[in-house]
Amino acid sequence: MMPLSGQKVELLASTGDTTVARQSPPEGAEDATSSPRPDRRADDGDGGLRGYFETAQWTADGTTILTSSSSNLVSGFVVPADLLSPAARRPLALVPQATIQLPEPSNVLAGAPYFRLAEPWTQQLLVSSYDHPIQLFYLSSADASSSSSSPSPAASYPFVKERSETFLAATSLAWPAPGTHFVAGARNLLAWFDVGRAGAGTEPLLRVKTIPSERHLAKGGGVGMRGTVSALAACPAPDGLVAAGTWTRWVGLYDLPRAGACVATWSVAPAPVEAAGVGGDGVTQTLWSPCGRYLLVGERKSTGVLVYDVRVAGRLLGWLSDREALGNQRINGDVFAGQDGAGFEVWSGTTRGAVKVWEGVGNREGAHPPSWQWAAHRRSTVGSTCVHQSGSVVATCSGSWEFPDSEDGSESEGRSQTDGSSASAGDESRTSREETAWMRRRNKESSLKIWGIGSNDEETASPRENTGSAE
Repeated sequence: MMPLSGQKVELLASTGDTTVARQSPPEGAEDATSSPRPDRRADDGDGGLRGYFETAQWTADGTTILTSSSSNLVSGFVVPADLLSPAARRPLALVPQATIQLPEPSNVLAGAPYFRLAEPWTQQLLVSSYDHPIQLFYLSSADASSSSSSPSPAASYPFVKERSETFLAATSLAWPAPGTHFVAGARNLLAWFDVGRAGAGTEPLLRVKTIPSERHLAKGGGVGMRGTVSALAACPAPDGLVAAGTWTRWVGLYDLPRAGACVATWSVAPAPVEAAGVGGDGVTQTLWSPCGRYLLVGERKSTGVLVYDVRVAGRLLGWLSDREALGNQRINGDVFAGQDGAGFEVWSGTTRGAVKVWEGVGNREGAHPPSWQWAAHRRSTVGSTCVHQSGSVVATCSGSWEFPDSEDGSESEGRSQTDGSSASAGDESRTSREETAWMRRRNKESSLKIWGIGSNDEETASPRENTGSAE
């Protein structure tokens, strides 16, 4: 798949396929577009499959990529200093400089908005694991080359149910600038924390219920948005609104820093009917435009991203078509400011390994097809696509399971489907077959890559002039 719209894409650095066993690490990262043989797939040494990359994000200073994997591992990859050097032998090898092995699965990862590679005290990140408080770690204290256990958290923020005092696992996090506070989401609840107030017995500064009462027969009586808060995003404007999305397909705008209350809520369920069958089964990402006027809502099992004008809450401006997010796995995209008032750009991966770019978003209504695309990974879900603040570099990560579809070895993404004969055999037989398929699951290609984006009529891979460097 070649890029469209006169764009040039070059692979600058890669981890290679992390699910492939190697006798020794390569001198330079191999191009992960080459297809390894299935028998080279490796396990983690404990009889299970190696974890795959789930999410990736740039740190605030653009020097490091933070990743989380399905094996509960958080890693920090410092960008090579010669990433954009014309003399560099590409693709360069990406090796984690820091790793943190979490004791339990984590739903979320958020890097400090004041992160600076030159100042170790700023290298902070927040995670939320099951049966644990929200924890703050220092990436500078986590050495990937050390065989010792992962570092202890530097601070913890208890997030508990008010009645039972059991830990709540945050299902979403937002840590906006300047970084003095962060927001955590859970079922029917948002919590506003002060980063400087940590430790046992410390309560959030503010709890905002997204419905009036969970004990009401109608679970709020139809007021507010009911369900688990699965996505959070803070508006880029100072003390801006926080956009929350739920698995029940609701979106809400909250003014937590000032009023501490809900501003507006609406359901995105009617939107796919209006949006030519985009579909959707729960919000996986809310994303603000660089100007803060538009809100993008991405869902699982959908073929598009909804674009709302927040100046008229709940008004669907249009949708980004042909996104291909047809599975349950999260697919996180990113935005980048356009030039000369030509709207803004949206970057997103797909379930089939491609990355698509929509240009001029915000300048048109209705369906908005992608402007160009390229095959970034080998038919594996691209979990995250994040644009560097310079605009000349993009990081992508991929990974997912694949399941055998039949005894002949054919494969399909997601759980294998049962035919009519298996359905007639009863629920017990179908359950047994699904469990067998889960035990036989295999890794698809998983890698972290950094791409240079440029114009085909330029000699170098640095496309956007006067935008700085990724170093």
